Parts: sequence; C-alpha cells; structure tokens
Amino acid sequence: MFEFRILAQDPDTGARAGALATPHGAVPTPVFMPCATQGTVKTLTPAHLEEIGVQMILANAYHLGLRPGAELVAQMGGLHRFMGWSRPILTDSGGFQIFSMADLRTISEGGALFKSHLDGREVFLTPERCIEIENRIGADVIMPLDECAPFPSEQAPARAAMERTVGWAARCKAAHRREDQALFGIVQGATYPDLRRECADRLAALDFPGYSIGGLSVGEGLDRMVEMTARTIERLPPAKPRYLMGVGRPEDIVACVAQGVDLFDCVLPTRCGRNGLAFTTRGRVKMHNKAHRADERPLDPLCDCPACRRFSRAYLRHLFQAGEMLGLTLLSLHNLRYYMRLMADMRRAIIEGRFAEFRKKFLESASDE
Repeated sequence: MFEFRILAQDPDTGARAGALATPHGAVPTPVFMPCATQGTVKTLTPAHLEEIGVQMILANAYHLGLRPGAELVAQMGGLHRFMGWSRPILTDSGGFQIFSMADLRTISEGGALFKSHLDGREVFLTPERCIEIENRIGADVIMPLDECAPFPSEQAPARAAMERTVGWAARCKAAHRREDQALFGIVQGATYPDLRRECADRLAALDFPGYSIGGLSVGEGLDRMVEMTARTIERLPPAKPRYLMGVGRPEDIVACVAQGVDLFDCVLPTRCGRNGLAFTTRGRVKMHNKAHRADERPLDPLCDCPACRRFSRAYLRHLFQAGEMLGLTLLSLHNLRYYMRLMADMRRAIIEGRFAEFRKKFLESASDE
C-alpha cells in the first residue's frame, strides 16, 4: 500500500529520482506539494491543480481539527472525498503552529495547550490526539507532533525541543492505528549538527516508513539550511523518502534536491501569486509594475499554464490593479505550474545523469526582470 522506490541517482550529487506509492496513487519524486491548509489551495479548484500536474498536496490537521472538525471530515467520507481531491494528501500535525503561534500556546511534556485563534477556547493537542485527528481525516502520509525551535536558539532549549520531538514521535507511533497511512518521523535540532545527527539516529531506530526534516527555513539562510539538511540525511535510512518541510524558494529546492531530498511543501508560490509576484524561467516578475501596463507578451513564453497560453502581461496587471479575483487565480496557477515544471525538469535531469549541469544552468538564469 505504501512503498518508495529509488529509480535513479545522479552520479555527481546526492540527487535522486523515485516513486512514492500511496493508496491514492503513485507520486514521482522529487515532488513539490502545494499547501491546502484548510482543505483548499487558496483561489484554486482541484480541477485547476490536476490540469497543471499537481500530484500531491499538503493539508493541516491542527486547522482542520478546529474547523470543521476531524469528526465531520470523517463523517463526510474523509478528506479526499470532502475536498474533491482523488490524488495523495499529506497532513502536517500542528507542530509548525507550536512554532508560529507561540503567543497562543504553552508547551509541556504532555503536549501543547493552544488558545484557539478562532474563538479563544483552549485546545490541548497531545501526540495521541494529533494522531487521532489524522487517522480520522485519512491522509496518505501523516506527521507526528513535534516542536520546532526558533532561530536563533541556544543549545539547551534546542536540545529540549529535540528531546520532546523524539518522545512525542514514539507516542505518535504507538497511537497510530491505520495501516493505509504512512507516519513519518520528524528530525529537529535547530542549527546544531550534533543534535540533528542524534535526533536522526534515534528516529531511525523507531523505523518509520519515511522521515521529515523540520525546523529549517526559519531565518537561518540557505547555506546553513543546506548544511543541516546534509548532516541530517547522512544519518537517515537511504532507502526511505526524505521530506524537507516548509522550504519553497526555487533556488532552495534545487540546492536541497542536490542533497537527496524527495518531497517539499511551501505556501510561497501561491502566496506570491496572490500578491502579484510571478516565478518565470527568466526570473521573478512583479505584475504591479507600470512597465507591464501595455505589454502584449505572455508572462513567460516557455510556460504552458492557462495564464501564459491565453493572456498578456497587460491584462494580468489590469486584473491586479482592478482588484479582480481572477488575477490571484491566474498567478497562483502560473506559479504552481512553474514549480511542477521545475520538479519534472530536475527529475528528468537526474534520470539522465546531468543534474549537476542542470543546477548550474538554473542558477545562472535566476535573475529577476
């Protein structure tokens, strides 16, 4: 039901191409997962996502557990049926909310006590409750509860967060009930290589079907991110999938694919799209700029997305100037199609044994308009 196969590895880097088999279909890797935090990728329908080649999406168990509630999602047939998406889904647990909503929560060994951002009521998220929510929701791949240390972080609190993450991972594994869901372990340790290695070793001993690398892309910079990713991967089982959580800049993804990462997610492409920033093969384009007011060219002549096939830059800029929702949809579609093509191009380069050459050309062409 769940299987990961490595199909090719680049001879000059750690990059690898694989296939992740899930109950809702196979996913070619490396893969980028758009964020459907509330059970939807903002401004886009499942048909939009299928049209541009999205293979797998990410939803959030913490948010869905609050609204509409895991019980209702289960009553409606599970998250796939509820949101009309037939391809694989991964759910994050709420660990990132422990980091991002620090002013609304208190952490203990038992779990995280949140004050709901919706109505102020107290919600105690334990590892066991986290898994209960994810089992009810029914995603293909699920995450345990974890604690992400902020950047910068002193070694003592970073170690405490890492220890809590390992303890919670063991409790999540013990609580997990569904054989049709793969529960990954999450490696924490801030920017301390020794903590990263220790965490990876201890989680590997628990024998999860896959491993996530958390706590990065929180301000540490690309070089440090790549170093921590590399130090972590050195200690993870090579035959199992590796998921780098919340990393979404194209240059960061390319750099971390070179280290051997298989899965990525981030809100960046759709958030940028909604704010008028487009990723193209010639760099980033700001649609609000007056230079595009009468520009008849497509956003990216090498792109086959609906925005580039049908509309001019002038029209796209007009939509943003007029506050029309269509602009948000079209640029979100375009940005995600750019990411889908980037992942497919990297996969092809890995299979053909020329990823190092691909990476060099990609970095040379990454200049903004």
